[in-house]
This record gives sequence, C-alpha cells and structure tokens, in this order.
Amino acid sequence: MAPTPATPPEAVRPPEAAARGRTLPGGERRAGARGALRRPAAPGLAAALSMGAYCLALAAYGSYPFGPRSRAVNDLGNQFVPFHARLWDLIHGTTSGDLFFNWGSGYGVPFLADFVTYLMNPFSWLVGLFPRELADFPVFLVTLLSIGLGAALMTVFLGRLHPGSGWLRALLSTGYGLCSWVLNDGFADPMWMWGLVSLPMLGIAADWCLRRTRWVPGVLLVALAWAGNFYTAAMATLAMALVLGVRLLTAGGTSGTGPGDRLRVLARAGSMTAVGILLVAPVLTVSLAAARAAQPAPPAAYRERPSVLYQAAQLLPGGLGGEPAPHIGAGVLGLLLAAAFPFVRAVPPRVRTGWCVLAAGVAASFVWKPTILLWHGFALPNGSPYRAAFVLAGILVMISWLALAHRPRVPELAAGGALVAVLAWLCRDQSAVGTSTWIVVAGGGTATLLGLMATAGTRGARPRTDVTAALTGVVLLTSAYSAFSVTAVRGKIAWFRPKTTLTGASLAAREELAARDDWPRSRTDPGPYEFADNDPLLTGGQGGSYYSSYVPAATARALRDLGAGWYMRGRHTLSLEDPAGRAIMGVSSYQAPVPHGRAPYTPHRARPAPLLTVRRELPRGPAPDTVFARQERVLGAAVYEVPAPALTGGSAVRAPGRGGWLLAPGPRPGAARPAADGTRADDARAAGSGAVFTARCTPGRTVVWSAPWFSGEVSGLGRRTEAFGSRDTTANPVQVLGRVPADGTVRVRFAGPGRQLLPERPLGCLSRRDLAAAVAALRGPRALSAGGHGLTAVLPPGSTGHAVLAVPAVRGWGCSVDGGPRRAPSAFAGLLAVPLGSGAGRLSCTYVPPGLGTGLAASGAAGLVPAAVVLGGRLRRRGGPRPRLHPTEEPR
Repeated sequence: MAPTPATPPEAVRPPEAAARGRTLPGGERRAGARGALRRPAAPGLAAALSMGAYCLALAAYGSYPFGPRSRAVNDLGNQFVPFHARLWDLIHGTTSGDLFFNWGSGYGVPFLADFVTYLMNPFSWLVGLFPRELADFPVFLVTLLSIGLGAALMTVFLGRLHPGSGWLRALLSTGYGLCSWVLNDGFADPMWMWGLVSLPMLGIAADWCLRRTRWVPGVLLVALAWAGNFYTAAMATLAMALVLGVRLLTAGGTSGTGPGDRLRVLARAGSMTAVGILLVAPVLTVSLAAARAAQPAPPAAYRERPSVLYQAAQLLPGGLGGEPAPHIGAGVLGLLLAAAFPFVRAVPPRVRTGWCVLAAGVAASFVWKPTILLWHGFALPNGSPYRAAFVLAGILVMISWLALAHRPRVPELAAGGALVAVLAWLCRDQSAVGTSTWIVVAGGGTATLLGLMATAGTRGARPRTDVTAALTGVVLLTSAYSAFSVTAVRGKIAWFRPKTTLTGASLAAREELAARDDWPRSRTDPGPYEFADNDPLLTGGQGGSYYSSYVPAATARALRDLGAGWYMRGRHTLSLEDPAGRAIMGVSSYQAPVPHGRAPYTPHRARPAPLLTVRRELPRGPAPDTVFARQERVLGAAVYEVPAPALTGGSAVRAPGRGGWLLAPGPRPGAARPAADGTRADDARAAGSGAVFTARCTPGRTVVWSAPWFSGEVSGLGRRTEAFGSRDTTANPVQVLGRVPADGTVRVRFAGPGRQLLPERPLGCLSRRDLAAAVAALRGPRALSAGGHGLTAVLPPGSTGHAVLAVPAVRGWGCSVDGGPRRAPSAFAGLLAVPLGSGAGRLSCTYVPPGLGTGLAASGAAGLVPAAVVLGGRLRRRGGPRPRLHPTEEPR
C-alpha cells in the first residue's frame, strides 16, 4: 500500500495518519510496508552519510587510505590483512593449499574453520579485484561497506517498525552505522562488522514473521546473516528475538494479537531461524569441531564490572575511556531521542514501558557474568567481554525512531535534552568523557535539539527542507568528529601501534621467498623474523608462525615439544630457530632478524631432512623429557652433548622435586655492576643478578639453550638473547648462543626478575657434522607432490616400516598405501606417521575437515524445506483461484 498523496513518504506521519494503515498480527499499524523496501533513496542516504562521515574522520586524522597512518592495529594487522592476502592467493591460484588446508602456516594446518570465521563477510571477496600488494585497501572496504549496508538496512527496518520520514530514518541509522561499538571494537575486526548488517537484516525477517509473510525469503536472510559471521549473528538473533517479544507483548487488544496469534508468530520465527541456520550448517559444524580441537585459550576472568556512571558515560559520543566497558553510543541524535522517549505521550504507556525495560535489561546483561556467557556462546571471550554491545546501540536507535515517528512535542524534547545534560554532568569525571565529548554533546547536541524542536513545530505537515538539511549537516559533522576523536585517542596508545603489513620491506621479502621456494622438496620459512603474526600468509613461504583461534592443540604441542616457541598459550605458534629443529621440519632457508643492521632481516640457508622420510622402525616408549632428546629421537641419531652445568656465579639452588634450578630473585638485567668472578664481560654483567652456569663440551660445537618459561636475559659466548617466557602463556624457542671455544668451557648467565625455574640441563651442544650425517641418512621418497589438501609420494620399491611426514598430526588426515583403503595415520613425535605394511611403493594422503560431512548433510536436508514450501505454494496457486484476503492481511 503506497502512502496517500496528502502524506508524502518523507514526512513523519502523525498517529492518526498511521491508523489508516494495516493492523499487524503484533498489533502495530503499518502503511507502505512494501514501499519502504522499494525506495532506495532513504537507505542510500544512510549509507552515504555513514560512509562519508567515516572517510571524513580518517582523512582528517591522516589514516589509511587517506594518509600515511596505518590502520593495521592489533588483529587487523596480525590476522585480517594476512588472511585476506591468503584469500587473494586462493582466488588467483597462487598458493599451494586450498580452502581445506594451509601448507604455509604452522608447518601445515587446517584452514576451512579460519575461512568460515574470518573471511565469510561477503565484502571480503572484493580483495580479488585488487592487486595483492593493495590488500590493505579491500580490507578497509570491508569495514566501510559493512557500515554503509548496516545503516541502509537499519533504515529499511525502522520503516517497518513504524512509518515515517525516510530522511529522518536515515539520519538515525547513520548513528547506528557509526555507533561506538564500530569505532572501538568492530573497526579492527572486519568479520565482526557483518553483525552490524545482521541485526537489521534479522529484524526485517522477524517483521515478516509478524505479518505472516515471506517465510522463504526470511529463511534466506537468516542464512545470510549466519553465513557472514556466525559469532555476531548469534548475538543479533538473540537481540531480535527480544525485540520481537517486546513487539508482541506491547501490542494492544486489536485483531490478530490473541495468544494463539502470538504463538503462531513465534512458531513461524522459530522455524524460520532454525531452517536458516541449518542451511549454513557446515559453517557451524566445521568451526565447532575445530574449536574443540584447538589449543585452549588463556584463562579469561571477568574483572569487576564497570560502575554505573562509567557504563552510562559510554552513551555519550566522542570519547574513549581507559577501562573496558560496553560501547553502546549511537550518536547524539539517537541519544537525545532515546532520552525523550519516556516522555513522548503519543506513544502508548505499555510500549514505552516495554522498550525501556528491554534497553535496561540488555544493558544490565552486558555486565553480569551469566548473561555475558549467554551473549558470547557460553564462552567468556579472551579479550573484551562486551562484543555484543552493537545490539544495544541498535535497540537505542529503534527506540529513538519510535520517539521521533510519534512526533514528540517541544516540552518532551526539552525533557530529553535535560536528561542528556544531567547525564553528561554526572559523568564529567569519567575517563570516557573528554573535550571531544563536550564538543559533540554541548555543541552538536544543542544544534540537534533545536532542529528537532523546529521539526516538532511543523506537526501534521512535511518537515521543512531547510531544517532537515541542517539536521543532516549536524549528524554528518558530529558523526565524523566522534570517529576522528576516538581514532586520535587510540592512536596515542602503545598497544595500538600498527603492524607492518604490505609495505616495501614485506613485499621485498615475498619476492625473495618466492625466488628461494623449493616446495614440496623443502620449506622456505619466512621466520623467525616477523612483520605480523601470520607472516606465511602475508609474505608466502612455509613456516611455523600461525595466529588463530583454531590453532590445533596437537600442532601447538608438537611444535613446542620439538623446540618452537609460542605466544597466547599456544594460539600463536612460532617458527623453529635452531638447526636441528629446522632440519626435522624440512626448512632449507629462513629469514632471521638483524638487531642493528640496515635491513630488518637477512636470509640464511639450512640443510633440511626430506619432508617425507621412510623409517624401517620407529622408537618405542614414552617421549624423552628434554627437547634435545626428542629432536634426536626424530632424527634417529645422537647429535647433541647435553652437559650437566655447574653453578659458578650468582645465586641458584637445585629443586629436585621440580626438576631444575631455582634462581634467586634479582633486579632486571643490566642494573648491576660488572662481575668479578672470572666470567668474561660479554658473558655476564653481574654474577649477583641471576646465575652463571659453567659446562664443558667438545670445542667447535654449537651451543643452544632451552628454557621455555624463563623471562630475562641469556648471555654467553659473546652473545645476548632476550627471553620472554611465562609459564603456559609464552614459550621461548630453542635458541643458538654461540660456538664452544677451544678450551671447551661454556659459561652462560641467566638473569631475570623474580624466582624462576630453569630446566636441570638447559644447554645443548650440537654437532653440525653429526646433524648433517643424520639428515643424509634419512631416506626420502623418489617423488613427492603436495598441493590443495593432499600429497602423493612415490616410495622406494618395497618400503616397509613407517612413512613419517614433517606435518603436525591433526585429526582429519587419511592415507592410502598402494591404492588401499583410506585410514587415519598415527603420530610420531607429534608428526604424521603412516604404517607401510610389508612393502609399499606409493602413498597418498588427503585432509578432510572434521564436521564437514555432518554439516553438508544437515544443510542438504534443510534445503529441502524451503524448496518444498515454494513448490507447495506453486501447486496451490495452480489448483484454483486464490481466496480473497481480509483487508488487514498481507499476501504471504
């Protein structure tokens, strides 16, 4: 039904005009429901304003792509730019892996869970349209276009919530597109930005449930929301379920609002949601299986909830506090109207009560641990526990529109303005309230309030164009300034120092790695030097660095047991840094950092073992206690001397019950005077700060140290290395210290703060000659090909024993010997091991993501439901004339 000519669609219609519309099953009157979807002007205006304001803010700050300041802070640089570079490689076929498996990271890890979690925002696929070296730009577009689409869809949804001016709906939706959650949380996580789109999209689907129409399109909207990012879609689904409940409960006693009608609406919504989610079941089953197999996250503890005033201060735009809190602001226009809503008498009291209770309840649920768990899938986030705050920003915009659509009078608007002034005054001492907040609230708020009052003065007629244009300018400028001020404050915080992504140095590294590439005969490791936390995705190569929520626990444990380091309790693995570890994993070249050189790194060559080796017999029994013995076990030869060190300086005691040395607490390294106990100056700065150990090894051997959880400085043999260990959280890799001098005496000093435990034998003396002999003795395949999610090897005829692949053994692999049945391989030292039987000549292994088959079956079954509904509808239409509808009904 189109609006009548006497009431232009741009005007806010008074209640008496709205009463001429249809009666919904939820009791709300509605006119022009279809017209709202057919008119692109208002949604287009919201998209243009929100995206324009965001670009204006970045340009004023000088941020990429409008200036020299990088946007690649935190996970944006560490995860999303590298993952989008990987997506570019997949689109253009320039990588050895595929959607199932990633050969480059973590020495071989599953990838499908990463893809469905980090790269399913539809805008992510724009990366394929740009050169790879410009991948930063499409990542920016993911954020920008999600802002625009979210604002546009919110404009459509507001029109379905209540009829009224499309122009004014667009202004409110601009506040939603640039809500505080976007500026503080979503900007660095493009995958989360799809939640900004999902909330109004699911609101439209829920509105169709109220009208008992368009069930199949609603299913598709639910599926699209959950496919784009299931994490934020779950939050949006819960929020829209609450909104639907409020709309049903606050409906009057009009036709179509009885208990039976409400139950039918809920049943329709439930079935629509269930089928829509099942359509994208592989997204959930694959990610759930990967999450169960992943390395556990560091323990997350919910700290003390923010004070009421600090939480309320988040409603005020333009500020950034120093403490975590739900970022719930939705712009100054939305704030003023939400504050005026309780006073708008044109809105029925039950409606005002219901929506206010909803907003207050959702706000309270953000700071209560049981409901925090509910919002986040029953898992406390390792990071901000307020990731669902965007749904409250959306609810506040809905409340604001209900106030504005009912044409608040001047006294009602004044009451809202007074409430905002009181809020600002009470929150004046909160860290989230700064100069920029007062500029936006006092300056922009006053102008906005005057514009609203001028609009209220034209009650029953079309709003004056000049007033609406002025409001548009105020919304644009206040939104842009809020985004600018938040970005500027964040830029001064060291934690948000940008990562190096696709710059000159990393692009040069990619070219060098490509020139040395020897895959699959050996690996070209881009580490241990790091531009970001996912360098193999960013620069290419096949290394150990991998940062993801889905790092398999088997991968993290296997690499650490072989001498690699990790961060974040194993959710960020690192490349191996010692010669024996590199040989085991088939690394033929690597890039090491240069502490004081002109270049950030320098390439090195190494002698690798074959990626696949044939072992006639594998050692039995439990794995050895030391990393040196574990490496020798994999190499099949003795390559280390592991001396028992003697304490010759400083303070340390044996801790037999704890299996090592307990260092006495001391000042941080570098704070003490030079030692006088005979140690060289370059070996120890102070015997009293830490402990000096002396051991004897064969001259010429390479000394490495292993102390995974030690934090401080390790020095000796003319070199100093920094250690950053923290038990379970940060593990140091095995590192090279130097060569054993001619006298065979090795003095090493461990110095660090606090009482720390060192392994009983932290030093190993590696024979490079023995290592080369061990590598040469390992039998490799006659031919090896690896790509996609599988590998094939031609073995020496009659091979027996086991084939050991230098790939972490994770669930999902299946191998076939000489064309036989596909069987799951076993594990040897955390690596894949395949029994060859009495004699084999060919080996084929493939990886299939766990949970994929179940998800595809569920998705296929769910797809039959909407197909049956569509087919049934067509058959009914062919069977006879359609019955006449009641005037209050809408075609299904």
